[in-house]
Amino acid sequence: MIRGNQFHRRQTIAIVTLAVSLGLWTGTAESAPATGGKGHRPTASAKQPPAVQTAVRYAEALAHGDRVTAGQLDFACQYRYVVASPAKVKQFAPANDTSYDSCWQTLTDAYAPMLKRSDIAMDIIWPSTGPLMFFGDDLPRAPASTFVADVLGTSPPGSGLHVTVVGSRTIPSGSFRLGRTGKVLGAPTTLVQLSVQYQDPLTSPVTYAPGNVKWTNTIKRPRLALKSVTTQWVVFTGLKQHGFPGDTAVFNLPVATQPEAPGMMADKIPFATEASRALPESLAWWGPDDQPGTLTAAAARAAIFPDLRDRVALLNRVLLIDPKQPDALTVLTRHLYSVLLREARNSHQVPIKDPALGIVVDEFYWNIYAQGARLDLSNGMEMGGLSQPTPADFLYRLIPALQTLVSVRPEQLDNRFRLGIAYRWNNDQLPMVETFESLVKDIPEHRRTPKSEALLQLAWSRINKVSWNRILHDTETPRAYADAEAALAQAELPLDKFLAEYAMAYTMIFLPNYGDKAKMLQHLTEAKRWFDEVPGKSDEVWRYFLHSELLKAVLDADPMFQPILATAAAPHA
Repeated sequence: MIRGNQFHRRQTIAIVTLAVSLGLWTGTAESAPATGGKGHRPTASAKQPPAVQTAVRYAEALAHGDRVTAGQLDFACQYRYVVASPAKVKQFAPANDTSYDSCWQTLTDAYAPMLKRSDIAMDIIWPSTGPLMFFGDDLPRAPASTFVADVLGTSPPGSGLHVTVVGSRTIPSGSFRLGRTGKVLGAPTTLVQLSVQYQDPLTSPVTYAPGNVKWTNTIKRPRLALKSVTTQWVVFTGLKQHGFPGDTAVFNLPVATQPEAPGMMADKIPFATEASRALPESLAWWGPDDQPGTLTAAAARAAIFPDLRDRVALLNRVLLIDPKQPDALTVLTRHLYSVLLREARNSHQVPIKDPALGIVVDEFYWNIYAQGARLDLSNGMEMGGLSQPTPADFLYRLIPALQTLVSVRPEQLDNRFRLGIAYRWNNDQLPMVETFESLVKDIPEHRRTPKSEALLQLAWSRINKVSWNRILHDTETPRAYADAEAALAQAELPLDKFLAEYAMAYTMIFLPNYGDKAKMLQHLTEAKRWFDEVPGKSDEVWRYFLHSELLKAVLDADPMFQPILATAAAPHA
């Protein structure tokens, strides 16, 4: 092995010596590292060819918002300055000249469309406010300057970026004319490749995931946070002999020209065989193993944001990088579920003091609502042309996040409970039943309270399925009753016993002729007895359960239910 290494080293030195003697060695990063130690920002080195130095300086000037340097190194800017000058140009315009602002505006206009936010509702991506560079379908046509724009390169608003020389090569000379009747001028042209590495995964640009195409407007293509990309820059040299103030310049954007007459082709200034752009095959994205500590810290930070939009945006950014990040999934699902309960509370407006009873009432609201109206659970913000997210937006974002979290943390039963309930509200009939069947099977008999809750949720999933399908003699009806009966047998808390008795009575609505009405009255009477032992109980809550639309219709139709209805009578003013 030692002898082989010595031979390889001698051979490499011989090849380098030969290349230098023939004038083929460019002195770029292909022959030596372009950066120093960790964290070092590479700058144009005096050892590099002028074209390479120009490309690096130009990219760094764009990233730092240096309008003067960028304007002096931009071919289109130099060209316009030379053509507009009445006399021969000997030096650059002074730093306060308005031409630099005009040139900078042209550069920013090129990437302005990529700053237009397309994410809405619960699809928002961090940063939730301020610039978010999204390279969508326009990425192959974006000029190279877009990938080092000042909104990415300065911190704040961006996170910073690093530019590294990858290599360079000579390409056919570029050409241009300084006037319509002027002669065609040529300039030696070099293609310089620069790697752009983005420093922070939480604010780096976003792209579509590779291999995804646009099928329909309703399909949301997955997105990823860009980590690095290789860009190529077309650099002209020898420009001073043509009257330019600088000898080198980067051809980033063409000079805007008008045709001599309508219908004629406008001059292409300059003409080159290559364009300054990104190399799509070079894109690399942030992954779970790059900065796991940053992702964990971001999830904790998002949890304390006061604004839901900011919370969801940062968690979505974390999940772009690591779709299975458990902390982000936990925070996101709990907050979205809480928001859905809050939306229910705002709708039913029943005053409740006890938190546990409050959650039961809020979930009950969506259970009943999902059986019929469903508009708020189906009509998203975009579909309805609304200015604020709807419960449907929360639900649509909640379900896939819960699905992933359940696969990552299957031992956490509360996530499986929430997923099954979310399926029910979304009217996913098979999953809403299967999820709780699995829970009932997995929870051991000695854990009576969670077993009872799982049986009760299974009963309500069957009830919702029967209520929506309206199939006479549906086999799910007796199953729902049996599940609620089993839940009562396992129940230890007065709240669970009340809910089990109530669910059995509610199930009987869907039996032919409502089944045994005396038995329904008995269940409701027992439900009231257990309800009176529930902490925080109130007449308003009992009235809300008893006046549920379908149940109230049945009770009002038969005088035998008047005693139970009297328990929910509103007090006289």
